[in-house]
Amino acid sequence: MTTIKDIATKLGVSSGTVSKGLNGADDISESMRNKILETAVEMGYTKKGIHRPDTRKLCIFIENMDYYLEDDFGYDILLGFKQAAFKESWDVEVIPVSHDFQIKRSYDTFMMGRNISGGLLIGFELNDPWMKELPYTKVPTVLFDNYIEENTMCGSVGSDSEEGMGLAIAHLASLGHRKIAFLDGPTGSMISANRMKAYKQNMDKHGFAYSNRFTAYGSYSLEAAKEFVPGFIDVGITAILCSNDTIAFGVIEECRRMGLSVPEDISVIGYDDVPACESYDPPLTSVRQDRIQLGKCCYYVLYALVNGVSLSRNLLRTSLTVRESTGPVKSR
Repeated sequence: MTTIKDIATKLGVSSGTVSKGLNGADDISESMRNKILETAVEMGYTKKGIHRPDTRKLCIFIENMDYYLEDDFGYDILLGFKQAAFKESWDVEVIPVSHDFQIKRSYDTFMMGRNISGGLLIGFELNDPWMKELPYTKVPTVLFDNYIEENTMCGSVGSDSEEGMGLAIAHLASLGHRKIAFLDGPTGSMISANRMKAYKQNMDKHGFAYSNRFTAYGSYSLEAAKEFVPGFIDVGITAILCSNDTIAFGVIEECRRMGLSVPEDISVIGYDDVPACESYDPPLTSVRQDRIQLGKCCYYVLYALVNGVSLSRNLLRTSLTVRESTGPVKSR
């Protein structure tokens, strides 16, 4: 086991200097502190008191996702995590991060420098700097809608995309729809790839034909619909599945702009079932992810990892909330 003396010997400084660097003392330079932390991580040093009751800290890092308002997708995930952590006296810090933030500081160094026992990463892209570090991290870490192979310190939490897409397509099939399009999120995202795969599997399951003109990768925004909905309509689509509710809201607006009614001409289904779905015009049918439970599950998996229990992929069940944005197919 690496000791403070080992780190001091490697750096050619005193054990007292290393101790100051590891414990955030303000009488050493920032460059020396960073060098000490980076060397400690490199040598596999673990702070003995990091899980003491008075230093029980967890951190949620969030990127590419809104979480401030109740309608925001990330709001309930953070709430569920905090609720579960509070019951066991963990302090939880929420830190919004960017690509540049990750370049400036390594993940393990940041966690050790702040005495944080474990982290939850939400909204990260596959090409993010920290994602490339996580296969080697020694910090208990949970990823939401992402997965790291072969590192027992990393767990994954999400919902079952295959089940969710299956519920949506089965519902449309019961209404007579056969030409069903799917407007996905951005490329470079594990969840986008999973949902595209699930769409194709379920279309095959029902014996429904589809082509590249039935699918598109866009963005999690209202504007995604403007680029792709006209092409879907040109090939005779009668229903459009969307990878989140914001995309679906944009699809409904684009259909209106084109003189089409929802659901009389086109049925639309979203994904996530955020609170705004119920009050939208028309109220949106959506695949429901219980985000409070997802947040709590993220905590439970992280707690297990902190305590030496290695958990891998963890998927929660989905359901379908049927509202007025879907209806029987109309021949066109």
